[in-house]
Amino acid sequence: MAQLSEGEKAPAFKAKDQNSSTVSLSNYKGKKVVLYFYPEDDTPTCTVEACNLRDNYKVLQKKGLVILGVSPDDEKKHKKFEEKYKLPFTLLADPEKKIIEKYGVWGEKNMYGRKYMGLLRTTFLIDENGFIQKIFRKPKSKIHSEEILNALG
Repeated sequence: MAQLSEGEKAPAFKAKDQNSSTVSLSNYKGKKVVLYFYPEDDTPTCTVEACNLRDNYKVLQKKGLVILGVSPDDEKKHKKFEEKYKLPFTLLADPEKKIIEKYGVWGEKNMYGRKYMGLLRTTFLIDENGFIQKIFRKPKSKIHSEEILNALG
């Protein structure tokens, strides 16, 4: 699985969101997209990251950003996560890991000395023309909105 680089065209995709609607990257042509990949709904770090984006959502929106979260969880689990934390943005279900593989965010992880394969927390800032403007590998969940806003300049 190749790793993407800044300046490359963002891979196209289609997926179901938490409301079972089909969403594709092409729906957002002309807008800046924050495409953030996270391992699992309702786990400690993933919840901190989602709530940080939620708490700063209005500021991110004012900057013209659309936020799309992607994890291997299904639509039902995303819906529960959205409702529990009142998340105002779209969560995409990728249980077959098609988007995850296109974006090269599945790889070896290491926790407490144990190596295993999993989703590598990564965020892609995609510009209005569909090109990757910035890649955040291992974003800081507590201040991720600030990282995104700082990257906008």
